[in-house]
Amino acid sequence: MGRTVGGEALPQRLLAVATRLFAEKGFEKTSVQEIVEAAGVTKGAMYHYFAAKDDLLQEIYQRLLRMQRERLETIMASPQPVARRLHAAAADVVVTAIANLDDATIFLQSMHLLSADRQRAVRAARREYHERFRSLVEEGQRAGPFRADVPADLVVDYFFGAVHHLGAWFRSGGRLTPEQVGDHFADLLLASLRPEPAR
Repeated sequence: MGRTVGGEALPQRLLAVATRLFAEKGFEKTSVQEIVEAAGVTKGAMYHYFAAKDDLLQEIYQRLLRMQRERLETIMASPQPVARRLHAAAADVVVTAIANLDDATIFLQSMHLLSADRQRAVRAARREYHERFRSLVEEGQRAGPFRADVPADLVVDYFFGAVHHLGAWFRSGGRLTPEQVGDHFADLLLASLRPEPAR
């Protein structure tokens, strides 16, 4: 786990502070010096875990993606029917995105500032997650519960386009809880895949 500051592991503290500062000031306008001062550590301590500010930005996003991937794998391994698994996966990605809204928003706003290699690595990790999610749609299309006339990749792109837009409108303490938003998003996704009644 490494060093701690006030009982908190140093890497997690640095990430928490960086997330707050990036959200408040923007990635470009936040200096390494501001991050280490706010975290109460030296630059040397930070560089032991993160070689550059880019590393912090990448890890902010990667930790969310890792957590969502683990949760998705657990849902996919469930014996529940595919429609229930897809509903659970869709609701979960919304709830976890809202719980980490600063992380997701910061990254989407600042990803273009990463090096080309880092951008490719992050896009590959996100694409892998989307492909696992898409496999649930494809399973339902093969098995029959979902309509098969709409390409699965289009369905997934449409859904995640809405998820990535959450930061533009969701506010904590608003009319809907994260869980309610997640259920609504999942219901809409399932409704879009429901076969049309025979004419």
